[in-house]
Amino acid sequence: MAKPLVLITGASQGIGAALARVFARHLRGVRLVLVARNAKNLRAVAAECTELGAEAVAFPTDTSDEGAVAKLARTVQKRCGPVDVLINNAGQFHGAPFLQTSLADFDAQIAANLRSVFLVSQAFVPAMVERGRGDVFNMGSVASFKALPGMAAYGAAKFAVLGLTRVMREELKPHGVRVCCVLPGGTESPSWDGSGVPAERLMAADDVARAFYDIYRLSRRTVVEEIVLRPQLGDLP
Repeated sequence: MAKPLVLITGASQGIGAALARVFARHLRGVRLVLVARNAKNLRAVAAECTELGAEAVAFPTDTSDEGAVAKLARTVQKRCGPVDVLINNAGQFHGAPFLQTSLADFDAQIAANLRSVFLVSQAFVPAMVERGRGDVFNMGSVASFKALPGMAAYGAAKFAVLGLTRVMREELKPHGVRVCCVLPGGTESPSWDGSGVPAERLMAADDVARAFYDIYRLSRRTVVEEIVLRPQLGDLP
């Protein structure tokens, strides 16, 4: 497909920025729509991808905000056309035990990790269905299937992302749209800054990003429904 359009949310840092670089580096002619709340970081990632040969544009957006996502969809359609690959990577992590999780924090993590997937997918998937082709990646976590103490809100959101992805896959596969949930363990990102976790206990963000790209490059006859990626030394305690 000539010059596919790839939209990546949460693209200003961590895995999102790595995803942008990997697609820019390996997919000739790719056009990137990069979305995140941090406008400064987002534009820096877009500039880096442009240097790698991609056409990259930054759209600072809060993907948990219904109005903002609707505006994003209208602008992207007008300026760039329909999206071929949607990567719902935006998210937020704040660890706390169940009894110490405030309602505000619970709502914030549900919004950032789950509501954003719902809103962005509803905005861009209909055009895929209309064309009979597309790829959707939803960012899950090992917390999507494993109960991790101290992650009540985050775990609830990521369990739900996995469930939503499975429903989307069943509903969209007759329309030529592949839906994959990527479920990584501990990965390099600013979330780990100051945690004291040594680098060798975390996966490289570029490795996780490369998994997305390799799955996308499979023939249309094949779908990777779910993939679990873990640090070689195992899950963090």
